[in-house]
Amino acid sequence: MSLSVIGAGFGRTGTMSLKKALETLGLSPCHHMEEVFKNPWQLLFWERAAKGKKVDWSEVFQGYSASVDWPSAHYWKELADFYPEAKVVLSVRPPELWWESFSATIKTLLEVKGQIPEEYPRSVIDMADNIIREQTFGGSLEKEAVLAAFQQRIDDVKRTISPERLLIFEVTQGWQPLCEFLDVPVPDEPFPRTNAKVEFWDVFSGGVSPGS
Repeated sequence: MSLSVIGAGFGRTGTMSLKKALETLGLSPCHHMEEVFKNPWQLLFWERAAKGKKVDWSEVFQGYSASVDWPSAHYWKELADFYPEAKVVLSVRPPELWWESFSATIKTLLEVKGQIPEEYPRSVIDMADNIIREQTFGGSLEKEAVLAAFQQRIDDVKRTISPERLLIFEVTQGWQPLCEFLDVPVPDEPFPRTNAKVEFWDVFSGGVSPGS
């Protein structure tokens, strides 16, 4: 099994909803940051990748049909080369709405990671901090720098991936464009809606949230 779909969008662009949608369409399982928390052995792989060491992508994606969200989205270009038959989905949302969601979740988590209980896998968050803050945003979590990187990702993907291989997708669009792109029937069920802010803190911070 190899990846059939590569997600190139930043976290908080509906990646958890997209993960569940892809799995409903038969592309299961779909890799997501959640998988790193559930499978601690993956941390060593992503730490190597974050340090720029040579990695074998088939090692971490063995058994997966798709990938979305960080950390894999940071390596969309490498994955597109490694899996030349895979299609690329760039999940997006209006920049200001994305910034609001990112600020209330991932940005805050990275800023308060020192408060996370020792028994929780803080090393996973350190890895995410490296990939997200340092490598994606150049060490800054300020709005101007982050939004510039958000737009740059869109521009880079559009410039690099051929139009027939790429879907630029907002989860608010629902099933139709995704199913047409993947050439699969539209399911007779609502498009998944998940990963609200409260759910994010439950999954990714061991229950630690701002003010707790």
